[in-house]
Amino acid sequence: MLSRSAERLYWLARYLERTENIARLVSVHMNLLLDLPRGVEMGWQQLIRINASEQEFYEHNKIVNERTVTRFLLTDSSHLGSLFSTLSAARENIRTSRELLPDEAWEQVNEMYLYAKKNLDSVVSRRSRVLFLNEILKGCQRFTGLLSGYMSHNNPYRFIRLGRNLERADMTSRILDLASLLLSESRSDEMRQYETILWMNILKSLNALLMYRQQMRSRVKGDDVLNFLLLDKNLPRSVGCCIAEISDSINKLPNHDALPEKVVELERYVQAIDTHQTTQVQLRGILDDLQNKLGELHAQIADNWFIGTSVE
Repeated sequence: MLSRSAERLYWLARYLERTENIARLVSVHMNLLLDLPRGVEMGWQQLIRINASEQEFYEHNKIVNERTVTRFLLTDSSHLGSLFSTLSAARENIRTSRELLPDEAWEQVNEMYLYAKKNLDSVVSRRSRVLFLNEILKGCQRFTGLLSGYMSHNNPYRFIRLGRNLERADMTSRILDLASLLLSESRSDEMRQYETILWMNILKSLNALLMYRQQMRSRVKGDDVLNFLLLDKNLPRSVGCCIAEISDSINKLPNHDALPEKVVELERYVQAIDTHQTTQVQLRGILDDLQNKLGELHAQIADNWFIGTSVE
């Protein structure tokens, strides 16, 4: 297949995964703030931090509240990391790759884009925002299931799988970065009191709460959550599972000789992480290194297969 086609499929998957992650983060965060009392230091600024977009946000907004953050993350077309921007980019990449995908795949993404465009103003209202986010989440999940069931699991599918899992691993690491707040020695007594709710929120943001309870069969504890979301190779959104999926995709693609060793190094790094008794500073250092290594892997994938023609 052509290099430019492979790149478009890779970015299609990354952008749709990013769209789903943004929708999930905002949705779960709204529910979290309803469960916490006033005074607990968890606000909308945490979502800006997770997405590493603080500088861009403050260039256009003077205050941080539900209205400004949700507009910035969901509907701001000038922000390339907003839900609408990433969905638009995914639509453009699939529009130029329609010959490689089932017709239903294009129809699903296009319908989701048209729905989002029509309902951008509805996110101002919390009730309407919930309906909007649920529809986007369902659309992304339908797309993933549709490809799994309709599309041949050949090289085009492998590039989609590669992009999806690299994006997913990156977002999981960013969500876990939020957990560093829960390990701070200076956290308030109120924060300590509600730690279990906060750890549960992190699991919910990755659709992992039920799987955690089935596997751990104990109350939600910070060390166990971190290990589960970093190391478990059976949970689709854990970093360890994403890297295993990346490795499998790369090994089945042509001209991959330079990459398996890099993936093995990344896998060894992740499996060697020990989160027990980890301090806030140590965890942030680990996650920063992990995000850098994922960025390096993306660069190596691009150098190996792509020529830089897709909509990014």
